[in-house]
Amino acid sequence: MKKLIIALSFLSTYHLAAQKLPNAEIINLQGQIINAASIKSKGGPMIISFWATWCKPCINELDAFHDYFIDLEDTGLKVVAISIDDSRTMSKVAPFVAGQAWDYEIFLDPNSNFRRAMGVNNVPHTFLLDENGSIVWQANKYIPGEEEELARKVIALSKGEKINND
Repeated sequence: MKKLIIALSFLSTYHLAAQKLPNAEIINLQGQIINAASIKSKGGPMIISFWATWCKPCINELDAFHDYFIDLEDTGLKVVAISIDDSRTMSKVAPFVAGQAWDYEIFLDPNSNFRRAMGVNNVPHTFLLDENGSIVWQANKYIPGEEEELARKVIALSKGEKINND
């Protein structure tokens, strides 16, 4: 039994590291449908953050990380924010984003196809991917100050270092 638990632990860690973006349709703010699997980094780490206009912690996280994002652009960092607002509220996303100082790529997931494929149950849910597009870290909450730890992980990845999913 002990060997089975160790093996399953290893496999779950391996699965996280090997996981790539799934095929799922999302929509950019211009109304174009794209496949989420086609989202690529700029040659460095990439952050994908699932959020909603009605989620205060989501907005706080995206606001708090923005200053770090500007400072980390030389790492090749790309940040993609995926709104899970549904068909009733997705018309509020573009005007909301226009009022923010975010330099992130914004997409809509009104049918929750991408959200489900990524195993996102609640927001905020943030994924960090390496330059090869493999998910290396994720968090499904936001506590003020966590943006500093995320920035440290981005810097470590950009230097080719391994990071822990803690």
